[in-house]
Amino acid sequence: MSDSEDYPPDFDIPLNQQLNIDGFIFVAERVVGRGSFGIVYLIKSPEFQQPLALKIVLQDRRYKNRELQILQRLRHPNTTILRKGFFQPSSTNADDQILYIVMDYYPETIHSLYKQYARLKQHVPLVIVRLTLYQLARSLAYLHAQHITHRDIKPTNVLFDPGSLTCVLCDFGSAKQLQPNEPNVAYICSRYYRAPELVLGSTIYDQKIDIWSFGCIMAEILLGQPLFPGESSVDQFVEIVKVLGAPSQDEFTAMNASLQNVRFKDVKPYGLQKVFRSKAHADAVDLMEKCLQFDPKKRPEAIQIIGHPFFDQLRKLPENLPGGEPVPELFDFTEEEIQAAGEGIVKLMKTREIEKVQMDEDY
Repeated sequence: MSDSEDYPPDFDIPLNQQLNIDGFIFVAERVVGRGSFGIVYLIKSPEFQQPLALKIVLQDRRYKNRELQILQRLRHPNTTILRKGFFQPSSTNADDQILYIVMDYYPETIHSLYKQYARLKQHVPLVIVRLTLYQLARSLAYLHAQHITHRDIKPTNVLFDPGSLTCVLCDFGSAKQLQPNEPNVAYICSRYYRAPELVLGSTIYDQKIDIWSFGCIMAEILLGQPLFPGESSVDQFVEIVKVLGAPSQDEFTAMNASLQNVRFKDVKPYGLQKVFRSKAHADAVDLMEKCLQFDPKKRPEAIQIIGHPFFDQLRKLPENLPGGEPVPELFDFTEEEIQAAGEGIVKLMKTREIEKVQMDEDY
């Protein structure tokens, strides 16, 4: 099956055959993802009615697997839910284990969603943009309330079900519960979505790196292409500066405290207003401008994003869209979200009871 010699033979699972690994019975139908982490299969199991995704990862047994530990804690409608997780000995190396992670399967990602519309030279309907981004913001609010930073927010890590219009955040292989002032690796997060403080080598950062990535995803789904497509770390920073302009000395220091006396060419911002022109709602541009700030402290919290006016239309949606698609439950807030926002704010956001408005082209 595998077309890469980098994958250990344990990753090669025969297709369309019933298997029993650690007491878990399943049939692998096809490979749906390959990466440096391992392989993801679409599987079916008699234990579950719905299709499942099986992620197989190589794990050094001398270290704990942070992804499995985090997944075991998550209980949120917009994060992937762990159905099973177990280890097996590696057949080739005594120091390694093979980790099997079983989750619900989603047929699309935000990336594949906007690419479908881009091929037709169309924009993703604004109501779908709002729904996907709102659910992504909810997943971040839930994670951040537990001090977990995902550290690899990108369109392929946001799964989407076109039938239910549900979004979930997946792939917690880079996620970590950050501690204040604790150094962490700067070389993290996929380049197009990497916050500038990471690009500048800062090892002291917080969950606001996820907010920057959120802004990048929002721009990408609206544009139909990445906003900052850098070809290297240096080029990535150049792409950011082209749009946002050169950072001030205070902003350099806010991104990396060691950059106290940086001299940088004065580059005037092109601006997100010009980038999007008529391609984005004014509230959308406002939200992106808030998320894409050089100074991490000036970026909003995820729970504040949920309350942004860009999502006001979602608070007035009927139970079904004009095409008949059911609107997913958007206001089933968890205790973590309520604690992060305050009950009064959540009550304000939970407005299913207010008068519904007629769908129009603004959606």
